[in-house]
Amino acid sequence: MKLSPSNSLALRRFFSLTSTRKPSSIARSNSLYRRISPVGDPRDSIVPVLDQWVREGRPIGREQLQSIIRELKLYKRFKHALEVSYWMTDRRYIPPSIADLATRMNLILRVHGLEQVESYFNNFIPHRLRGFEVYTSLLNCYAHEKSVQKAESVMQELRDMEFAKTPLSYNILMNLYYQVGSIEKLDALMHEMEEKGCYDRYTFTIQLSAYAASSDSKGIDNIVARMESDPRIILDCSSYAIAADAYMQVGSLEKALEMLKKLEGHIQTTQRRSVAFHFLLKLYAKAGEKGELYRIWGLYKEKEKIYNKGYIAMMSSLLTLDDIEGTEKIFEEWESRGLSYDFRIPNFLIDAYRRNGVLGKAEALVNKGIAKGGDPLVNTWCYLAGGYLDFDQAPKAVDALKKAITVCPPSSKPNKDTLVTCLEYLEGQGDVERAEEFISLLRNEGVFSASVHDKLLNHIKHEK
Repeated sequence: MKLSPSNSLALRRFFSLTSTRKPSSIARSNSLYRRISPVGDPRDSIVPVLDQWVREGRPIGREQLQSIIRELKLYKRFKHALEVSYWMTDRRYIPPSIADLATRMNLILRVHGLEQVESYFNNFIPHRLRGFEVYTSLLNCYAHEKSVQKAESVMQELRDMEFAKTPLSYNILMNLYYQVGSIEKLDALMHEMEEKGCYDRYTFTIQLSAYAASSDSKGIDNIVARMESDPRIILDCSSYAIAADAYMQVGSLEKALEMLKKLEGHIQTTQRRSVAFHFLLKLYAKAGEKGELYRIWGLYKEKEKIYNKGYIAMMSSLLTLDDIEGTEKIFEEWESRGLSYDFRIPNFLIDAYRRNGVLGKAEALVNKGIAKGGDPLVNTWCYLAGGYLDFDQAPKAVDALKKAITVCPPSSKPNKDTLVTCLEYLEGQGDVERAEEFISLLRNEGVFSASVHDKLLNHIKHEK
């Protein structure tokens, strides 16, 4: 029995994902955040940590709490961010600003859903605080849930209150139309925005993505021409990158390459040159232009000091072209630099070796990385688990999965990133019976509970 091609997306919807990125420099300087950060399980409240901070007589203010909320949102720790938001007003008696309420609505959506957002807006936000940010947040919540009619209703309220004076709210609605494929409504909204002079470069890039999705090459031509001729629009590298990608999606390779040349011409004037080089590497690889890919890599090394993100961009681009040998050479170059051992970099080769049936090389690379002081990531062990499954070594796959779980934050045990990734490998095998057998084996080994076991089996069977 073959699993459906959409099963990967279904699994992604079935499991919620957890970020494992490192805190920003702002959060690292915040000693209260350093206390909160280890509490990774959303089932555990961080309110006791906040209360203890106050009992110690330590200072705490709005800006510090807002910084913590932003950082928690960045790492998708929405429940904890919402706890901080409520604690700020309910325990510290700091009156919420309109921006605080707008942020809280977004967090309520992530934690409790749209119905609770509506209840909070209707019952707890006084009319005097229902400013532009609050209505825009409500609009964004409806857009996130693809609730077109309600989003349109809020947009009309913004118009009636004369809040719709910036491109932000229009762009949110336009992006919703793009997401649901309503090109006619998108075009009508753009006409309104043009009449009001209320648009920016993001407006045009949303249109580019929409026309690419609908295979409208003439529409892309028109938007590119308007972007380049409108004196109000200051184009940057990302604008040309999106245009190039749009042309590739509709098969206009020559026009895509023209956009990439223009992107390259902006490198010297942009403040984020490394990002521009990453765009070029990725898109030349997508275009199949290996010669240009290596030319840009050489230029990148000549103009900038390359760190881990640069090697990640180059190695992923080479693997887009199935150039494992070239990827190995870049990996060797990275090793010779002595940069911090980021396992995302060997992961590219570990996965490539696994996919090509060279499991021994994948295992050796993992061991080598550990010996050099690196910490394998969730995907590292999942790649190995997939390789073991390919060679019918289910017990080793279970061991690898257990190791993956140990490096996950508690909030991702066991029904999130790790299990999803490993089940996607089973999907690649196209065998539902084998997926069921593997899930049962994990249950028998104590990886997860009987209730999760039953839910997974029901989900897999439902996808048959």
